[in-house]
Amino acid sequence: MDSPLRHGTYCYPFKETWMHTILLSFQSIGVVYGRLSTAPLYVFGSIPQNDFKSDESAYEYFSFIFWTLTVLSLVKYTFIVLKADNDGEGGTFALYSLLCKHAKVGLLPNDKTSDDVTNNETGSPSRTKAESRARRAIAKHKSSHYLMLFLALFGSCMIICDAVLTPAISVLSAASGLRRSLTDIKYSSSRKTEDSVLKDLRKYVPVPTSCAILVCLFTLQQYGSHRIGSIFAPVVILWLLFITGVSIYNIFHYDPHIVFAISPKYMYKFFQNISWRSWRSLGSITLCVAGSEAMFADIGHFSTKSIKMTFVCLIYPVLILSYAGQAAFISHALSIKDSSFAIEDYNHFYRSVPDHIHYVFTILSLLASAIGSQATITACFSIVNQCLALGCFPRVKVVHTSDKIHGQVYIPDLNWMIMILSLGITIGFHDIVRIGNASGMAIISGMLVTTCLTSLVIALYWEKSLLLSACFLVFFGSIEAVYLSSNLLNFHKGAWYLAVLLALSLTTMVAWHYGTLKKYQFDIENKVSMEWLTDPTSGLRVSRVPGIGFVYTNVVTGIPAFFSHFITNVPAFHQMLIFVSFKSLPKPFVSPTKRYLIGRVGNRDNKIYRCIVRYGYHDHIRDSDDFEEQIIRSIGEFISLEEHDAESLISTEGKMIIVGKQLPEGDALIPLHDTGATSSPRASTQTNINTTEDTNPKRKRKKVRFMLPTNSPKMCPSVREELNELVDARESGTAYFLGQSHIAVRNGSNFIKRFLIMVYVFFDKNCREPHVALNIPHAALVEVGMVYTI
Repeated sequence: MDSPLRHGTYCYPFKETWMHTILLSFQSIGVVYGRLSTAPLYVFGSIPQNDFKSDESAYEYFSFIFWTLTVLSLVKYTFIVLKADNDGEGGTFALYSLLCKHAKVGLLPNDKTSDDVTNNETGSPSRTKAESRARRAIAKHKSSHYLMLFLALFGSCMIICDAVLTPAISVLSAASGLRRSLTDIKYSSSRKTEDSVLKDLRKYVPVPTSCAILVCLFTLQQYGSHRIGSIFAPVVILWLLFITGVSIYNIFHYDPHIVFAISPKYMYKFFQNISWRSWRSLGSITLCVAGSEAMFADIGHFSTKSIKMTFVCLIYPVLILSYAGQAAFISHALSIKDSSFAIEDYNHFYRSVPDHIHYVFTILSLLASAIGSQATITACFSIVNQCLALGCFPRVKVVHTSDKIHGQVYIPDLNWMIMILSLGITIGFHDIVRIGNASGMAIISGMLVTTCLTSLVIALYWEKSLLLSACFLVFFGSIEAVYLSSNLLNFHKGAWYLAVLLALSLTTMVAWHYGTLKKYQFDIENKVSMEWLTDPTSGLRVSRVPGIGFVYTNVVTGIPAFFSHFITNVPAFHQMLIFVSFKSLPKPFVSPTKRYLIGRVGNRDNKIYRCIVRYGYHDHIRDSDDFEEQIIRSIGEFISLEEHDAESLISTEGKMIIVGKQLPEGDALIPLHDTGATSSPRASTQTNINTTEDTNPKRKRKKVRFMLPTNSPKMCPSVREELNELVDARESGTAYFLGQSHIAVRNGSNFIKRFLIMVYVFFDKNCREPHVALNIPHAALVEVGMVYTI
């Protein structure tokens, strides 16, 4: 695995040179384009042989394949959709994030106070676009906001489902070719023995071979896109060269006139003789654009320029030649009446390969088919990583596999779950046609969602005319709707499995988002004012103990309900109190210079601060080992900057100041690293309210101490005094307060609400714990239980 992202650092996007573009293009061949490159293995093979009525059928199907690849993959994705990236990140949630930023349609937990600070940073130009008629209309109708979120979740679920189906159909297609190679060998002179061997080969070769390859494929995912791409790319290039040579041979040897099949008149002939049976066969044509959606979702693993250049210059022409060569072979097979040429499965790619290189094809196809699944698997990781930060997926571990490209991530839990589901469908269905029906519906459904969201981006973000947006939606949407209707006719022939996967994934995402949103709303409605805590006349008689108390909360104003519950039962808190809130922004990354917003709660004597930590959906600052150090340094910087900001001194809640930039007179606090200290901070954990004990108190842990700069004549005495108090409090110890919520449903709630909350509670109890993600030492953790009735 590549070196993980260094904690506490930020890798800025560097200027992409031509050499770097060529390197990324090479790596993208093994990751992004494996799916498109191996599609010829099963596109024609998934069409039932009875649907090839004459040699004209091959011309008609090839015409559909040519124009589908050209219009959808080349025109729509390469030249239009790839331009709609969100700071270098793609996928349905990237499109939704653009709409949230520029059209204010977000339904995710948000707060106006933090938004005001974000949109009015000192010295930065306003990013708020002028209100257009379309923007006002969408902002007015709340139902459109729910529709956009549903589209984003639906499209993400389709990518997840496709990541389950693609490995199964790709590997099973290649394993079928292996079975055909083995059946061509003469094993015995006895007819009975020969039939028995062939029967066993058909029964035992494809599925076990496919399962073994799938296990190996998913085991390799931990090494990341960078290494996998470098290993897989040469194999895919050999595969592309091989199918190019075979296709050119087939075109000239069997039917050179196949090149004229690109004429749309053959599609017109197909529709002239349309029937329910032939209409269903169009669903198999959908598989030729399998992997196009992954091109957009995977741009965070590489770059837009590299993906576009590779597709236009290499992948597209090779695929057209490949399908043309296979169509030429099929048309020749159908036109020849000689019974000696009557072969089984003439529409399978294996049959179009010359006999003397069958074994080379078998080996390359097995390797390429395993690689072909890589595009959807990496796209699935990217999409789920975005959903995590936006509160639409249960907490799972995310591993960065590159310290240069932020988008290259690996999610272990998701990887093994996809593997189990993919093995299940391979063993359960063991049929290319049925798996192809489900995969085709997943592909075209995801593409249709992208079309809808892109049309909104054209109107609301690019600010093009509504007519242009409508033309984009109608033109591409109508083509995809035709293919979707043909796939729906195959629902009973395998596509129903997609509905099962969709129900599971969509229920998970909707339930998690619903529970997260309801918890946030409960916190907002039940928070108390700061005067309740800081006013001496309130009657609380709160004691202050040495040390720093970190209170993690979702609200950015007032006191969260769980902490007021704690103070009511244990009227004491630390001499320094810091309320820490995390706010996800609809963008991939947030610079460290703009990440921390610090403000003061109450007057200066209270020593209570608020810190809002902003992060993008590819930032993982909460997994940082030095997160506590960063917060304390930010507080110190805030104290130094505050004396120059008169407004922050008179504000009731305290004006939020953006910290992180280099101070003119140097750092306010200087960290001193002491790796020999043990994890035994002098924190106030005497309370018996769900206090978690450390199972290994002698475990070595990095200890960070602070000191003030020796030469700082410009620092006024009051600032130096407060900084000294901060350093002393840090030396006294640190405690972390977390709210442990238990959600209960009100009596009389409907079944849907009860079901969603039940699913949320299940995942909340069985996924990663928040304090693990925050890397909090157990000896200093104080969990306060609260029951949320919603």
